[in-house]
Amino acid sequence: MKMNKLALACGAALLATSAVAQAEFSANIGVTSNYVWRGMTQTSDGAAIQGGIDYSHESGFYAGTWASNVDGGTQYGTYEVDGYLGFGGEVSGIGYDIGYIYYAYPAGQDGNFGEVYGSASFSMFTVGAAYVTNNDGGDDGDLYYYGSASFDLPQDFSLTGTVGQYDSDDAAVDGYTHYQLDIGKSVGDFGDFTFSVSANDVSDSDPLVFVSWGKTF
Repeated sequence: MKMNKLALACGAALLATSAVAQAEFSANIGVTSNYVWRGMTQTSDGAAIQGGIDYSHESGFYAGTWASNVDGGTQYGTYEVDGYLGFGGEVSGIGYDIGYIYYAYPAGQDGNFGEVYGSASFSMFTVGAAYVTNNDGGDDGDLYYYGSASFDLPQDFSLTGTVGQYDSDDAAVDGYTHYQLDIGKSVGDFGDFTFSVSANDVSDSDPLVFVSWGKTF
């Protein structure tokens, strides 16, 4: 599991054929002053350029790929390429999302791993979990679970708070809790800006403050 070393999304082109008229492709690009994944920097507190391509269908099925530079040493190398697929929808006002994601580090050694994930949401609240599988660098079975709440603010601002817990079956790896607060601002055709503060209970770890921008096409 990448303990000391991550976001998945759309303006679209509808497919031309009537058989897949409700299928949609999109692309996304973003930059961040610090690539932070579950409370841990993936770039040694450096900046990252990120982007991906997604496919979605009205049935709820989706798939995509996403990439970013990282600073992961020998195990994870200099860049990350993710592939994922899943299914999402809503039943009686409760949203759901289940899927699988594979994190690949082509320039590293034994850093690749996969996760089965799922989440449920109602109103402003979301809870979810991810379970590690296919871990080239260690044992399977690590578990991450979280809860978050999002609030709409005036002038297209938003506020999201997240608390997450990472647990590991590996005795050599300590679990930890992290906390994150995101203030977002939608600026229409210019994309979305986010100011974030992330902290964890790892000893001698200072809070991380970073800004991000992203846009979908």
